[in-house]
Amino acid sequence: MSTTEQHPARPASPLRTAPRRLGDLIGRHTRGLTLANIAAQAGIIVTGGAVRLTGSGLGCSTWPQCEPGSFTPVSHPESVFHQSIEFGNRTLTFVLLVVAVLMAIGVWRTRPDLRWWGLVPALGVLGQAVVGGITVLVELHPLVVAPHMLLSLGLVWYSVRFALRYRDAQGRTGGSLALERWLSAGLLVVLLVLGALTTGAGPHSGDAEATERLALDPALVARAHAMTVWAFVALLAWIGWRIRRDHSVGERDEARRAWWVLVGVTLAQGAIGYVQYFTGLPEILVGMHLLGAATLTAAHSAFFLLDKRAPAAR
Repeated sequence: MSTTEQHPARPASPLRTAPRRLGDLIGRHTRGLTLANIAAQAGIIVTGGAVRLTGSGLGCSTWPQCEPGSFTPVSHPESVFHQSIEFGNRTLTFVLLVVAVLMAIGVWRTRPDLRWWGLVPALGVLGQAVVGGITVLVELHPLVVAPHMLLSLGLVWYSVRFALRYRDAQGRTGGSLALERWLSAGLLVVLLVLGALTTGAGPHSGDAEATERLALDPALVARAHAMTVWAFVALLAWIGWRIRRDHSVGERDEARRAWWVLVGVTLAQGAIGYVQYFTGLPEILVGMHLLGAATLTAAHSAFFLLDKRAPAAR
């Protein structure tokens, strides 16, 4: 009788195989997790805007605790609303971190070529949490609040690009628009920074007691922001003309669709911006404009990647 027959192999312990089975399950859903990561990164911008627009920025008076000696809100009848809004935004940060970590695990198991890049969103969330804590400790100083929002927008841009790379999205099959792509990226950065400065000089401080605003003329900064948006629109029109005249493009060109989406989002965002400005910055429109900023950033990221000229097939 052979040794194998004398001592049959024992089935692996469920406790030993559980991590592998869990990793396989996460791996099968990695593409969905890349999309969930985008939604969560954009969602934190919206909830952060809700904190600011409801005056709940100091609903939790310290960080990392909510109140001295407590990580959860300490009920005070006069501040329970603001505490709930601020604590809810902090809680969503943990949800976002879980999504980003799960995505990183899935990428690590399914795409070895992207495994290190898959860690960026999770590391970005950790950095964002620290910046958010600093904003509380400095009582919502606008010079810290602005980078807090811009970092979130940067993570949205990166997350969309990463999701497209994960599914091996193909770039343009026509002529190169490298210069136009990079000009559009530069203008996007300028208009987002000017938008953050406009907010920092405006009336929505995030807390009734935190009234310090940037020493800038809000109307002047808003006009500079609007001029940058118009320059961005003009560049998109030029790119559209170039794409339309490019007869070397194949039938399947996702860059064309990405351009149309970017144009639509840009025009909608510009319309909301003008309406909110001339109606006295009502909170609901400012919140829509924040959502629009995240959507515009995502649309540009898709356009930027898909408009890159694909390497010639061998």
